[in-house]
Amino acid sequence: MEQFERLLDEDTAPSVGAVKKAIGQKNVPAWNDLREYLNRAYDIEPELLFYGKKYGWTYRYRKSGKSLCSLFPEKDAFTVLITLGKKELEKLDPDLPRLSKKVQGLIRGTELLHDGKWLWIRLPDVGNVEDIKTILKVKRRPKLK
Repeated sequence: MEQFERLLDEDTAPSVGAVKKAIGQKNVPAWNDLREYLNRAYDIEPELLFYGKKYGWTYRYRKSGKSLCSLFPEKDAFTVLITLGKKELEKLDPDLPRLSKKVQGLIRGTELLHDGKWLWIRLPDVGNVEDIKTILKVKRRPKLK
């Protein structure tokens, strides 16, 4: 994974305004769309936490001890981390053609570890919000119809 300019000041949790300034005005609609979708579809309140000196601040979405995804704000973009186990990857296979070519390539090119694949999807460079939603639906069924 490449290193991007993230929010790395452990002593200062970023405000909503600081996050939006960091990701850039052109990325705010995608950021808001994804966060609103996560709230509506999964009813999960994100946890703002410091993920370490290498990764910085993240909004982690998890329920009942199971992680759904994490959003890492960074300069002029944001990255979504989704871990998929082997069974989830199999469930995602039929949906692969619907994903952008970049995300398909990312999924195929990510090393399969003992616990599955750790997908670091950077928006807007690598993917789009609809790609993320499609992948998340495989990880956990949304409450939306």
